[in-house]
Amino acid sequence: MNKWFAAAAAAVLAVAFSQSSQAETTLRLTLQLPIQHHLGKNVTAFKEEVEKETGGEIKVEIYPSAQLYKDSEVPQAVASGAIEMGVASIAQFAGTIPAVDIFYVPFMFPTTEIVEKATKPGSTVRGPIDDAVLKSGARVLWWQAYGGTVFLSKKDPIVVPADLKNMKVRVFGKTLGEFVKVVGGSPTMISGSEQILAYQRGTVDAGMTGVTAVKSRKLYEVMNHLTMTNLADIEFLVLINDKVWKGLTADQQAILTKAAQRVEKELRDTMTGLEKDALEFVRDKIKVVELDDAQVDAWKKASAPVVDVFIENAGPLGKQLVDAANALK
Repeated sequence: MNKWFAAAAAAVLAVAFSQSSQAETTLRLTLQLPIQHHLGKNVTAFKEEVEKETGGEIKVEIYPSAQLYKDSEVPQAVASGAIEMGVASIAQFAGTIPAVDIFYVPFMFPTTEIVEKATKPGSTVRGPIDDAVLKSGARVLWWQAYGGTVFLSKKDPIVVPADLKNMKVRVFGKTLGEFVKVVGGSPTMISGSEQILAYQRGTVDAGMTGVTAVKSRKLYEVMNHLTMTNLADIEFLVLINDKVWKGLTADQQAILTKAAQRVEKELRDTMTGLEKDALEFVRDKIKVVELDDAQVDAWKKASAPVVDVFIENAGPLGKQLVDAANALK
């Protein structure tokens, strides 16, 4: 009888331990931007839904403003398991998956509609990228829309490609760097969290970023001109370590997947409005230059050689993605 009670007690303890372990599951998430930025609000919405739907079994801890890792360190940190989750610019995978830079080939995705088609889960552009990232040990949970690329400059506004000649330009991807070279500038890779210091110190003369970052990072305090080129679409990936993912129950995975799908769609649907609001916020703080059709055509013509450079660097997958992108137009 005592043995039966002992066995029963052990079973109860095992169940309690299992429940306790589930309750203590913590997913730490590293974020480059401030929590008030739309990417920060997006992961916060994910956190709230996951914690509610799992009944507290899973906790999501968000570490914003690059407290734990720089943008360039996030893919390896998540893939290795040093941290469970992370948000990184898609450009940070270009070292191992050069084809991801398809999004930074100038004017490859010229309209919001084409961007939405390309970034749709399972699309002919996104699908192969997600599959390639998974091979690294990090799983893509969802994509975060960041908006179009703008130029920032201090001394003079950037209006035509020749304006970049001999300028040191902050870039966030190899292909954008190739573009700067094509028009006569000198590219410098600088993490998003470090660009304000680069502008303050004069490390670079100009830079590329998203208009929402001009607001959230207060870049208008150190730069004088903002040019709406919209030559590239900026995308971020929310990653989870694949071993951590596989260690979750099927129900937990389903909850995370549902939350990820909801916040991804929500952000994509509101991106145009977010950019508009950010632009209106900075209009009286920085000089905004909006290009006419002829000026945009000049940028397109100047950047045309970058496609061939991209395909040469990215190989067969790069060519596959270029063909897929062109088919969406």
